[in-house]
Formats: sequence, structure tokens, C-alpha cells
Amino acid sequence: MDGRAVSPAAGTVLNALATGTGSAFAIDLETTATVDLTNDGEIEASIADQPDADTTLIEYCAEMTLERYAEDAGLDAETVGARVRTESEIPMAAGLKSSSAAANATVIATLDALEIDDAVERVDACRLGVQAAREAGVTATGAFDDASASMLGGVTITDNTTDELLAHESVDWHALVYTPPEQAFSADADISDCERIAPMADLVAELALEGRYGEAMTVNGFAFCGALGFSTDPMLDVLPAVEGVSLSGTGSSFVAIGDRAQLEGVRERWDRRDGSTRLLRTRTDGTRTQ
Repeated sequence: MDGRAVSPAAGTVLNALATGTGSAFAIDLETTATVDLTNDGEIEASIADQPDADTTLIEYCAEMTLERYAEDAGLDAETVGARVRTESEIPMAAGLKSSSAAANATVIATLDALEIDDAVERVDACRLGVQAAREAGVTATGAFDDASASMLGGVTITDNTTDELLAHESVDWHALVYTPPEQAFSADADISDCERIAPMADLVAELALEGRYGEAMTVNGFAFCGALGFSTDPMLDVLPAVEGVSLSGTGSSFVAIGDRAQLEGVRERWDRRDGSTRLLRTRTDGTRTQ
């Protein structure tokens, strides 16, 4: 029995590190997970083209999914195992939710291998991946905001302290992504510095809940660049020509939203910087089997 799923990356509207409330939106970069079930009770994982990468999160996702759902599929949870392989076009440690996408893809691919994918609500599958991320220590907040956007598509607003989905809306934007060469690991972020800007995060949440996502992103970007020690120069490069721009997650990528003409008009400014730029679309379909 085998399963396969793909999960999109996401950009940030509101970083949840300050208050526990976060918001993100799915963008068209993908991670793919393939799961082959075994009868030896072992979980093994690998990441394509990264033989030395840490696979703890992927292993936890497969293991916890099997523990929770193997019996529902008529299998013995004590003896069923899995071989998991992921491949991704999402840069790691760049603020584009590569861990959330890997977790979502692995959980859904495991459910697909169990042949019960349609019986499990997507938001419940998402929470399982978030729990695995917490136990693996790859997230400071639980990242339910990031994971829900990747799992459900569109833009989500969440309370990461309770894993509650506060709002979910389909959006049709273009997104320009700038990724510097430097990596930034979310688990290394200084939460205490972020908590000092909680009043700004509350303002961002209010804007997002009113559907003013571009303004919310931009306020978030300036606030969290300060808290996390990133230059705001990439944001100033593209303002005021875009609808919104922010540091994504804990960095190092920046994401701007707008219509295609707006973003094409400013792309050359980011192209002059070290790193890479991508012009993408938002995603409405979220994580899906293949």
C-alpha cells in the first residue's frame, strides 16, 4: 500500500510569535511526500537530494498518523511501518513554511496509503502534523497558522495557542517572493523580543480579520523585521507599488502581493539583490493526494 500527496508553501500575513495569533496564505511552491507502508513496524524517511537532512519531523508525522489511524484502516498499529520520501521546491529555513508543507504532505500521503484519506477532515490532519512539529522541536509556535494555510489553501487566521481556525478565505493574488542566500531557522527566533511588539501584532490581527491583508502584511513586516533583526530595505524596495509586503515567518524571505503588473514592475529591484526571486500565484486547493 502506498500513498502520495503534495502540499504548498505559504507566505506570512501575521507572525504568531508575539501573541499566538497568526495568519498565512498558500503559494504555488510544492513539497511532495510518498509513503510506502511496511509490516516491520519501522519508520524510515529521506529527503530527495539532501542525504544529511534531519528527517525527524517527517518520521514523527508518519508515526503519529499510523498510531492514530492504522486501526481505522484495519491494520495493526504495532506492526505497520512506513518508508517516507519527500522532495521539495520550497527552500528550507527561508520563512516559506517548508516544514509545514512537509508535515502536511506526509500526513496526507500516509492517510492515502491507509486508504482513508477521504474519511479524515483536513483540519484534523493539519492538527496532527502541528503536534508532530511541536514534538520534533522545529517550530516555536506550533505553526498552526502556516500549516492551516498550506493544508486548506487560501488565507487563514488562527489562534496557535488553542489550534483554533478563526477565519479562512480563498484569495486570488500574485505573489513575488525574494529569498536571500542566508537561512533563518524559526526555532532559533528570540520569542521574548517578539512578545514586546504584541500591540502591533494585535493591530495586524484586526486588519487581517477585516480582510485588509495587504496593510496587515506591511505592518507585520516592519514590526517583525525590527524584532528579529532584519533590514526593512527589501520592503522599501517595492513600496508603495505593491498591495502588501512582509518578512515571511522568521525570515529570511520577503513576500509581496498584488496584481501581476504591479509585481513585474518592481521585480527588478529584488533581482538586483543577492538571492533569488519568484513570481507565483496564491493557491486555493491546499494539500491534496496525487
